[in-house]
Amino acid sequence: MNILVVGSGGREHALCWAIEASPLCDRLYCAPGNAGIAAVAECLPVAADDVEGLVVLASEKAIDFVVVGPEQPLVLGLVDRLAAAGVKAFGPSASAAALEGSKSFMKGLCARYGIPTARYATFTDAEAAKAHVRAEGAPIVVKADGLAAGKGVVVAAGVEEAEAAIDAALLEGSFGEAGAEIIVEECMTGPELSFFVLADGETVLPLAGAQDHKRAYDNDEGPNTGGMGAFSPSPLLTDALRRRVMAEIIEPTVAAMKAEGAPFKGVLYAGLMLTPDGPKLLEYNVRFGDPECQALMVRLKSDILPALIASADGALSTVDLRWRDEAAIVVVMASKGYPGAYRKGTPIKGLKKAGETGATIFHAGTASTDDGGIVATGGRVLGVTALGATLGEARDAAYRAVDAIDWPEGFCRRDIAAAALSAARAEEGA
Repeated sequence: MNILVVGSGGREHALCWAIEASPLCDRLYCAPGNAGIAAVAECLPVAADDVEGLVVLASEKAIDFVVVGPEQPLVLGLVDRLAAAGVKAFGPSASAAALEGSKSFMKGLCARYGIPTARYATFTDAEAAKAHVRAEGAPIVVKADGLAAGKGVVVAAGVEEAEAAIDAALLEGSFGEAGAEIIVEECMTGPELSFFVLADGETVLPLAGAQDHKRAYDNDEGPNTGGMGAFSPSPLLTDALRRRVMAEIIEPTVAAMKAEGAPFKGVLYAGLMLTPDGPKLLEYNVRFGDPECQALMVRLKSDILPALIASADGALSTVDLRWRDEAAIVVVMASKGYPGAYRKGTPIKGLKKAGETGATIFHAGTASTDDGGIVATGGRVLGVTALGATLGEARDAAYRAVDAIDWPEGFCRRDIAAAALSAARAEEGA
């Protein structure tokens, strides 16, 4: 098969890395890709949000199957356009992608079908939103309704911070059209968990659990980011909790989408808060998480490609995925200044040495130079990923590889999975 992966981040590098190993894959392309992806796929200069360009590309390259990585082309209807052109693709239709593309749609679905989530209200008027915040008090959460690259959420500790977030979205246009409507919701408390399933419109296949780290700096300080690290499996995801999440959140959602005339096919990523009242839905993403995908792909023993095809074909009931017992850790290296302003074009050295430690280095924002070097072109730049017999061993291996990389303009968190390890040690000592 000729396979096209759409996207240019660490998630897409991990997907290409896994798909290239499949005996079903004859030719692998990625649009637009990056310097790391170029080692396993032919990169083609078509942007991930260029829907018409990607449809033309699929025809020109006689693509048999398209795997859409990021959310933007899904929300724009890439899967629909490919289907109209006779090209099979992995990912939801535009109507189903509204689960991520519109938080008000997702919240409304939860309200109609009794899916547990935070109490909320939607607003387009800043003064009305601020009056609601003053009535509710803080802490409180303000979210842009649309896609904001993981940066449209403010967890406000005080009323003034919440009002500033409201002004930024509704009056100052900080998030463009994505912030023309906002969600103001209660601030839930508890550990967060990433829960992934494949769906084919009816059947749901749960994947391994993972946890990520959203804040930019150690000890969960600093602004929210697209993700600074992840680990899998999550000690939080017990068999009992998995069954409860499937029964109370995932399966009702997939059934609801079918009932709404927008059956969900693809990967459904539930961001969960494990509250004292049980698991509740924070948000849905309609694609693999980044960097969680990197951890999942290195732990997956099965061929990923048949599962992706079965999702598109409505045949997931025939799929059984097997996972490695080892734990995986991903440490994201980002450009200094991220998620704010940062320099582009800074050189990265030591990648070969880092790879010799046994880690897998997934690229996100990188490009090659004429002399064969690698430079940073984005905010999140590398996903240093390692396996270990235990979470602690995987963590040590990942940071050994990080320390082998010579990139003065980069930074990373040094506490990925540290809290989970501390909790595990405390439980052992109890």
